[in-house]
Amino acid sequence: MKTFFRLVKLAWPLKWGMVLATLVGFLTIGSAIGLMATSAWLISMAALHPSVAALGVAIVGVRFFGIARGVFRYLERLVSHEVTFRLLSRLRVWFYRGVEPLAPAILERYRSGDLLSRVVSDIDTLQNFYLRVLAPPLVAVVTGLGMWLLLGAYNPVFAFAFLGFYILAGVGVPWLTHLLSKRLAARSVVLRSDLNASLVDGIQGMAELVAFGQEDRQNARIEKLNRELVRVQVRLGAINALQGSLGSLLTNVAAWTILVLAIPIVRNGQMDPVYLALVVLATLASFEAVLPLGQAFQYLAISLVAADRLFEIVDKAPPVRTLPATGPTQAATETGDYSLEVKDISFSYEPGQPDALQNLTFSLRPGQSIALVGESGAGKSTLANLLLRFWDYERGEIRLGGRDLKTIPPEEVRNIIGLVSQRTHLFNATIRENLAIANPKADQAAIEAACQQAQIHDFITGLPQGYATPVGEFGMALSGGERQRLSIARAILKNAPILVLDEPTANLDRQNEQLVMQALHSLMKDRSTILITHRLVDLAGFEEILVLRSGQVIERGDQSHLLQEKGLFNRLWQLQTAPV
Repeated sequence: MKTFFRLVKLAWPLKWGMVLATLVGFLTIGSAIGLMATSAWLISMAALHPSVAALGVAIVGVRFFGIARGVFRYLERLVSHEVTFRLLSRLRVWFYRGVEPLAPAILERYRSGDLLSRVVSDIDTLQNFYLRVLAPPLVAVVTGLGMWLLLGAYNPVFAFAFLGFYILAGVGVPWLTHLLSKRLAARSVVLRSDLNASLVDGIQGMAELVAFGQEDRQNARIEKLNRELVRVQVRLGAINALQGSLGSLLTNVAAWTILVLAIPIVRNGQMDPVYLALVVLATLASFEAVLPLGQAFQYLAISLVAADRLFEIVDKAPPVRTLPATGPTQAATETGDYSLEVKDISFSYEPGQPDALQNLTFSLRPGQSIALVGESGAGKSTLANLLLRFWDYERGEIRLGGRDLKTIPPEEVRNIIGLVSQRTHLFNATIRENLAIANPKADQAAIEAACQQAQIHDFITGLPQGYATPVGEFGMALSGGERQRLSIARAILKNAPILVLDEPTANLDRQNEQLVMQALHSLMKDRSTILITHRLVDLAGFEEILVLRSGQVIERGDQSHLLQEKGLFNRLWQLQTAPV
């Protein structure tokens, strides 16, 4: 029930729209009941051959209820769907805002296809929560109360007989449906998520699957999930058909029961015969309000599972927490102090795992450049994650501008520290739009100046559409070197006083590597820079080089000093500079 009430709370700002939709829904059912009841009375009276004047009100009533039913049905659909779409919009924004603080630390544990399924499929599933779960029971309760009073006005026996069948159809059948479909509904949500995740994995890795001849294996996996999902959906469909049949059966039995009870009452003169058809057909029409309830309970189970999957992620604690300041509180942008001190930092990604960094210590003065080098897995990129507050360190201290990094909001830290990473993500948009991410206020002149500094302006202007050229998904329309130089142009536009360059030349050929390094030297001018790399290229200008192995600094000094030491740096240098 906790999940149910949390969903209601999320929808609460739209409560008046829901109330209006419920009211219009009741008026729709009420018009249907009025149409049947008035028609029954009109036909019964017409059989007695009264004057036309005696039937005038009933004739007008039939016309009124017939038109009103259509109008109210249209308004009910209009209002309920308006509320539903607004609710879905709120849910998408709420989920994105909940997910954003978890990136990238928490989200790395999930498959991209699974996340896509949650943000699209699971949220779309919740449209049924209002349309088919919340509204129908409210309409059914109001309709049942109105019919109970109407039938009770003719004879209390009718009211209690109606109430018994109404509760059986409105509570008993839906509860049976819920018991039968609860596990299947949960299974269908999970299977749909697994299927979506497998499809995304297959599409993203299609080239590799074809290259290694594994497409049949991937197809078999998708077909297996699809067959299982179809099997579950067929069983849910059978349960839905069962509840529909039981609902129709109870509707007809209720009408026959009212008829059987009414006949002796009419014979005894306790009720005018013209009302016989009225109470029977009104009863028949009123069950339109409870027939959707069986499906409502089925959708309730599906909605709760989908909501639990969303809450599972949103409820996760952010990987970083901003602590209360105990020292200076002035921002570095106000003081102009962009010094960085890292002291005895140790960090592990998971409890019980070996430390990715152990007792790392260094300082970075404004305008200084240092490099962290070492083999893959030495812990170099972990430092970038800590400096940008993607993760929080457990032991040691980092001070930025004299302030404890943990007391500085992540947004403020990321405005001061710019990142050029080895995996540059480009959105499926134009070159100009991708560059503007770094500085939305930048004009065309600033964008072009940044690209000239990044050694890519000439390439862009040589394209038919220039800066309006779409880069494709993940920037696949560009080469690796071009993507990397766009990343550098972004960093130039951001104009951050501290730069972290995380493997900026990884996976590039020598020619592109030289172009990127030229752009980086232009970017590093007058900025504090931390270069993280395993490729010992152009390190002569760095004032200090830290050599890492297994998360520990084993050597430090400038390039000439480290080459004389004959240690790990020297060995890596010899390997990388040896002629092929």
